Amino acid sequence: MKTETSEQLKELVKEKYGQIALQSKDVNDSSCCGATSCCSTIDYTIMADDYTQLDGYVADADLGLGCGLPTEFARIKEGDTVVDLGSGAGNDAFVARSVTGEKGQVIGIDFTENMIAKAKLNAQKLGYTNVEFRQGDIENMPLAGGIADVVVSNCVLNLVPNKKQAFAETFRILKKGGHFSVSDIVLVGDLPEGLQKSAEMYAGCVAGAIQKDDYLNIIKEAGFSDITIQKEKRINLPDEILKEYLTVDQITEFKSGKTGIFSITVYAEKPVNCCAPGCCD
Repeated sequence: MKTETSEQLKELVKEKYGQIALQSKDVNDSSCCGATSCCSTIDYTIMADDYTQLDGYVADADLGLGCGLPTEFARIKEGDTVVDLGSGAGNDAFVARSVTGEKGQVIGIDFTENMIAKAKLNAQKLGYTNVEFRQGDIENMPLAGGIADVVVSNCVLNLVPNKKQAFAETFRILKKGGHFSVSDIVLVGDLPEGLQKSAEMYAGCVAGAIQKDDYLNIIKEAGFSDITIQKEKRINLPDEILKEYLTVDQITEFKSGKTGIFSITVYAEKPVNCCAPGCCD
């Protein structure tokens, strides 16, 4: 079976999300994580949480692509510098800006030209001068070290081929004592092979997801401390997919068991006193 290289995977992501940037939220909500090549009979999203009640919410910036509400848990303070990884059309960046205020700064990083263009247009319409968007690779961010008080990200790092490098870069750009809050998709236990492949087709965000324990271990190995799961929710696949691979009894057991696909929101801090790579530069 052919395996894509990291660069090929990045190009696939760039192409897919470049197309998504040109779609409406309604289209993305009905096409599971923005995918347009599958699940045409499904008319709801299984990943995204509702942002509409949060301060700073901008409908034009909400493409329905997230899997959590990291900004709600990010402990942002007035005047903070916040970096949003995979900022898309700017949704989380604008919510963060409502907290950090005029004295703070918000920087969005995204891999896709169309997303950057859409986010910049949204910021221009809002008249925000302290929110900027930069095109860049999360594995090699176009940012100096030690500039961020807070990093947020919403259902993006699972799409990054080299997650160790992505978290190493997150560690590098954070100030000592800074922290992140990241929502992402992880796996718990071994899913039946056919079911996992079908889930990846149904919800593009599942592709690239790794085991929850492995994900948390990567964060620990990057040098972070006080690693905490702030929120966890099971992603419920519809019965029409489950019944293709599982019996009725197996579906019941699967839904009630611990094995499955989960959205987690993870918090971690860059220690004030540390000498890991990216800390004492």
